[in-house]
Order: sequence, then C-alpha cells, then structure tokens
Amino acid sequence: MLSLYYRIWVDLIKRAKIQPGNREKWPIGAMIFMSIAMTSNFTLIMTILQKQLLGFYFYYLELTFLPNYAATLISFIILFFLPWVLINYFLIFYRQKYKSLLKKYPSKEGRLFLTYFLISMFSPIVLIILGIVTGKIGIIF
Repeated sequence: MLSLYYRIWVDLIKRAKIQPGNREKWPIGAMIFMSIAMTSNFTLIMTILQKQLLGFYFYYLELTFLPNYAATLISFIILFFLPWVLINYFLIFYRQKYKSLLKKYPSKEGRLFLTYFLISMFSPIVLIILGIVTGKIGIIF
C-alpha cells in the first residue's frame, strides 16, 4: 500500500517540477493538492463509518468557546487536514526522502496523481447523487 502512495507522490512531484514558474514553489503546491485529496478520502470514510456503521460520532472536537462556523472550520483543519499534512511531510519531505523516491519509482506524467485526485474529489459527489437517485440519501450521509 505504501508503494502506491509513493508512486502517486512521485508522479505528482515530477509533474509539478516541470510546470513553468513552479521551480521553487512545487513542494507547497504538491503538499496542498495531495493533502486535500487525502482529506477528502478520510472525511468520506469517517462519515460512512461513524454515521452508517457505528451510528455515533466519536471523531470530533468541541470548541464551544468559538462561534459555530469558526469551531467547525478549526475542528475540520485539526482533525481531517492537519494529520495528512504531517504524514505527508514525514513520509515524503522529511530529510528530502522524495529525492530517493524519484530515483526508485517511474512517473506516469501526472496521470496517476490526476486519477487519484479526481476519484478523491468526485467520490463524495457520486455517492450523494446515487443516494438522491435511489432515494436513500440518509443511508449514505
């Protein structure tokens, strides 16, 4: 499983590095795009797990001292986005591990990452549409 993760990263890095004007900024852009995709997958999995399989929410952060919108945003960032940023940093960028990965894995010219990203972004939308069409939206979300 980690091999696929590394292959997707290598594909993203190689594609990001060849983009015009991206020579210096590619690490932050790559980190943001990969973390967004992983956050989307994790959010979908946790929603299905907590709402449908377990029937209760256990993965939440109460920030009652903040207004509701701020608490929701900060909670989402801490619980869903930040873990993937840290994981990605330590598995890819810490001690420039990506340099050895670039030598080890081939690139698919960005197609592998693009496929992963699009599946990650559109899976929740497809499930919502499927739920509406089947009349079982409550089952999915």
